[in-house]
Amino acid sequence: MKSQFSFESLRGDSLRGDLRFDVVMARHTSWRVGGLADAVYAPVDGEDLALFLRQLPMDVPVTVLGLGSNVLIRDGGIRGVVVLMRDNEAVVRMEDEGTIYASAGLTCAKLARFAAAQGKADAAFLAGIPGTVGGALAMNAGCYGSDTWTYVARVEVVTRVGERSVRAVDDYDIGYRDVKCKESDKSPLLPEIFVGAWFCFVSGDAQSSEVAQADIKALLSKRLASQPLDLPNAGSVFRNPPGDYAARLIESCGLKGLTVGGASVSEKHANFVVNPKGAARAADIEALIERVRQTVEEKTGVRLQPEVKILGEAA
Repeated sequence: MKSQFSFESLRGDSLRGDLRFDVVMARHTSWRVGGLADAVYAPVDGEDLALFLRQLPMDVPVTVLGLGSNVLIRDGGIRGVVVLMRDNEAVVRMEDEGTIYASAGLTCAKLARFAAAQGKADAAFLAGIPGTVGGALAMNAGCYGSDTWTYVARVEVVTRVGERSVRAVDDYDIGYRDVKCKESDKSPLLPEIFVGAWFCFVSGDAQSSEVAQADIKALLSKRLASQPLDLPNAGSVFRNPPGDYAARLIESCGLKGLTVGGASVSEKHANFVVNPKGAARAADIEALIERVRQTVEEKTGVRLQPEVKILGEAA
């Protein structure tokens, strides 16, 4: 059911971002699927987002998206408002204490390149994350043995009622592809939206910048060779189970190339589901994910846990 709140009342001179209505979410997801969102707001910066949320009634649902990777939005769309945090005048800079500040809308790849230019080679893994800093913070994204929150010094957030604050790492329970504020069960102001973070990467010698840039180039070449980046996808579909790899389990069950509707398990990487002709519906992808999950459990006894977030309503 569509939200009853009139978003038109938010069209004030004080808001600097872009507010749109009845937006096709397929245009904002890397799988190229998804129904209509009641409203979409792309804030200019953290202060603009805070002002928007202060005007938004608490009973209006808020969904936050970055580049739309790692999510599946159902064909029935999303009720309430979707906040798009992607390159919204994204900021990245060195701070006095040697940390790097990056706003949530910055892509992880741009953060990796900026850090490399500063001689910080341990940030290279971020180039392999197909999303934004905000998304990486929200799920503790990682690849090639490194995770985002390993390098977080502190974060900047906006609450649901539009209050801005800075939080310490100790305020969160951080796990594998999972981040939860310790106060989330106690406060109506949560969950909060990440609008930026300070990162502490290790500085190297004079040659570290060249090494870091070479590492990024090698990492991107490896991704291109091993992942179906030329087809619409949302990144890894399942979390790796302890001591094993989801892709290995899926491939061992003979599921590469399995198709439901317009969606297929990638022939290149078994933990990717692709939309090769752009004709898949979200329902096709969701059904394929569940079929893979059931088959792997029946044949191996391992129940894979989805890494992809499934949002919205069925058609």
